[in-house]
Amino acid sequence: MDRDYTELVIYREVRKLVTLTYILTTNFPGEELLALTSQIRRIATSVSFNITEGSRRETPEDTLQFLHIAGESLNKLESHFHWALDQHYISKEDFEVINKKILLCKKLVIGFINCYKLIENEEFRTII
Repeated sequence: MDRDYTELVIYREVRKLVTLTYILTTNFPGEELLALTSQIRRIATSVSFNITEGSRRETPEDTLQFLHIAGESLNKLESHFHWALDQHYISKEDFEVINKKILLCKKLVIGFINCYKLIENEEFRTII
C-alpha cells in the first residue's frame, strides 16, 4: 500500500481511542497500575501499531493478518473496559464513551478488512 498510514481514518480514530484510554485509566486504583492499567494501555496501543504495520505490507494477505490482530485487540480492550466498569474503576458514562469509540474502531477495521478482501479477490481473478 503506497498511502501514508497517518492519512487513514482508522489510524486517526485509533489514536483518539488510545488517548481516551490513557485518560480513563489514569484514575484506576494504584494497585492496578502494573496489572490492569498497563495491560489496557498496551492493548490500545497495539491496535495502533498493528494498523501502522499492516498498512506498510506488500500484499493484501499480509495487511489482512495485521488488521485481524488489531480487531482482536479491540475485542480484548472492550472486555477489559467491561471489567473496569464492573469493578467501578470507571463510571457508566465513561464506559459508554470508550465503548462507542471502540465500536467505531471495530467497524472501521472490519471495513478495512473487507476492502482488502475485495482487493485480494480482484487480484486472484486477474491471475485466472
